[in-house]
Amino acid sequence: MQDRRHFLKQASALTAGFAGLHLFVGCSTAGSARTPDSTPVGFGPLQPDPDGVFDLPKGFSYQIVSRYGDEMDDGFRVPHRPDGMATFPGPDGTTLLVRNHEINADAPLEEGPFRAEGDASISQMPEADRYDPGVKERGGLGGTTTVVYDTDRQAVRRQFVSLAGTIRNCAGGPTPWNSWLTCEETVQKANDTFAKDHGYVFEVPATASMHRAEPRPIKAMGRFNHEAVAVDPKSGVVYLSEDRDDGLLYRYLPNEPGELQKGGRLQCCCVKGQPSLDTRNWGEGPMIEPGTTFEVEWMDLDNVDTPDDDLRKRGYNDGAARFAREEGMWYGEDATYVACTNGGTDAKGQVWRYVPSPYEGTDRETDEPGRLELFVEPNDTTMLENADNLTVAPWGDVIACEDGPSTDRLVGITPEGQFYELGRNAMSDSELAGAVFSPDGSTLFMNIQHEGLTLAITGPWKEA
Repeated sequence: MQDRRHFLKQASALTAGFAGLHLFVGCSTAGSARTPDSTPVGFGPLQPDPDGVFDLPKGFSYQIVSRYGDEMDDGFRVPHRPDGMATFPGPDGTTLLVRNHEINADAPLEEGPFRAEGDASISQMPEADRYDPGVKERGGLGGTTTVVYDTDRQAVRRQFVSLAGTIRNCAGGPTPWNSWLTCEETVQKANDTFAKDHGYVFEVPATASMHRAEPRPIKAMGRFNHEAVAVDPKSGVVYLSEDRDDGLLYRYLPNEPGELQKGGRLQCCCVKGQPSLDTRNWGEGPMIEPGTTFEVEWMDLDNVDTPDDDLRKRGYNDGAARFAREEGMWYGEDATYVACTNGGTDAKGQVWRYVPSPYEGTDRETDEPGRLELFVEPNDTTMLENADNLTVAPWGDVIACEDGPSTDRLVGITPEGQFYELGRNAMSDSELAGAVFSPDGSTLFMNIQHEGLTLAITGPWKEA
């Protein structure tokens, strides 16, 4: 994994790549064929789990990495509602798994990393280590934890709180300089409970040593209902999704690639020649067919640290495209994939693909604009229902976590647009979240959110 200095040097020449991470999340740029052929895809039918936790194909197995309430190595407890995650190479061949916890503003104290009293009480963590310590010694209970994992032994070495004092850390994304960008899916304002406004992106360095990140919001990246981010390693541009029924697709152009706190421009995506395009396919305009590609242009936004949660409204009124609950977002070699959980004619989800301009973020990008494609819109719940978090597998398929009204699955999508089941929640109707592969490609980590479980899945991945 590149360090920040090396990334900045390469990014200045627009040639940077994920030297570690994106070796195993590379994605083919093949076109999306809409008529599947007869060649089988995936790993075969799912087998019932005798323990009733998670069904997998034959030859695959899982183990539970951690559970909500487990005591961690820093003395605090594993918080509830694990969500988006990313992995990074650690020392001695370990994997660093940085994990969000989507804890609501009104959640009880026990959902956070603290006990009501004793050694792991909230008073044991310095207020300076928490973004929002609150007005009455509570504040934000969300944040991130880091798990140091040995994939050879399939064993946890340690886990600890790595960001504290935030709210509803839903998704986010990895950076090429070995950090995790965690996003608050809220626009909670300061009040009698909270000392600070929320709705920001925070940066968490990936480290094996027990360390809490500086809880400093990147305010230039906007205040809105953040969901996920994806960083293009060639340009240093950061893409951002917004979990709203009428959300926008954003990008952040940092003044210095890799130095997000040093300011930049926040922009929103507009479809060239079609101002205020509604991409949701909800019957309010012409239907967009899968495989349709648009050229895009990007529009600057002002007053991005708005107290009014109005960025999406201002942007749409000025010509930005509108999307249906953009949630998961992941960069795979040449493109960024975005899951719109409620998009489509049946509101069962879409996945969009953005291929950046060769001159992304520069004055020359108008010569060859970036392209936005409706990658898939199944409208068939047997194939995919309400995709949320997603990642890109070592063999190039998109892996989506479902968050639907019934049993949720891991679903693979080939570059040609074919679907297959990779796993199924056998214990509840909880959403699945955070699917991501280890740097060595051996292990797929994911969360069963409502049960507070993080799983490590292994098997014959090379047969894909």
